[in-house]
Amino acid sequence: MKLLWVLLVVALIIVVVFLLYRRIENKLNALPGLPIADVDFRQVPDGIYSGSYATFPVRVKIEAKMDSGKLTDLSLLEHRNGQGQKAEKILQDVLSSQHLQVDTISGATYSSVVMLKAIESALTEQKSL
Repeated sequence: MKLLWVLLVVALIIVVVFLLYRRIENKLNALPGLPIADVDFRQVPDGIYSGSYATFPVRVKIEAKMDSGKLTDLSLLEHRNGQGQKAEKILQDVLSSQHLQVDTISGATYSSVVMLKAIESALTEQKSL
């Protein structure tokens, strides 16, 4: 009887772990298709804004500085990632192009998208520092 309960608990744990894994996998697979708003930087008032975006296992906090309709600085306050550290290059791509419609970094797609969503959050929600 004890063995039956142990087997039942082990089976339940396996099912829960599998369901959690599938949920995380589905969220990650949806990341590359997430729409990134085409923010008109000229419409964003001067100031320093913070934004963040997270989906397991990636979390990003950004500080964006706007001056005279231009994005003049992006500071990465936090970047928790798996292997997506090379995605940090995307900040320079956004600064150079002055828009969010830039290519994701190959091999760091998830972190790239999360960074773009954090910048989008900073500039659309305009939480001033």
